[in-house]
Amino acid sequence: MPVKIPKELFVHMLSDLRHGAERSHQIYDELGNAAQDREIKGALDARGFISSQILGRLDECFRLISEKPLPCNQRLYDVFVEDFRRELNEIQSPLVRKLFVLSKASRLMHWRIGEYHALIAVADMLDHPAIGLLLESCLADKIAFAERTRRLIRKHLMERVAA
Repeated sequence: MPVKIPKELFVHMLSDLRHGAERSHQIYDELGNAAQDREIKGALDARGFISSQILGRLDECFRLISEKPLPCNQRLYDVFVEDFRRELNEIQSPLVRKLFVLSKASRLMHWRIGEYHALIAVADMLDHPAIGLLLESCLADKIAFAERTRRLIRKHLMERVAA
């Protein structure tokens, strides 16, 4: 689809973000199951709850600009999951599996954070302060999850050092 004006780019980017939020929810479920750790699964499950709230905020962004989400290419997420499964199957150590799952969750989260930064800038350029605020609230949730993931990685590493 050709993009001619900033609003079309915004709708396209927002559609990618919304689609990514849906896919990320599924990916975090799979990551949580693969971690085989109650604490990590709990954090990723809480992330799933927050994801449903984020989807509602993104839907409100579309409502405010009187648009509907566009169809998106899923290939990037499919490759992410395929690579994750393949690489996870090669890891034998429970600790390394946990760290691997957390690193993949962190990578996915930082990818999303970058998308939010770009969309907030475009929302500001298009003079949509309400949308900017909704996106910033989603970004805050993403940053909080990224920080929690960082702490979990550090905790598991410290437990290994102490052992």
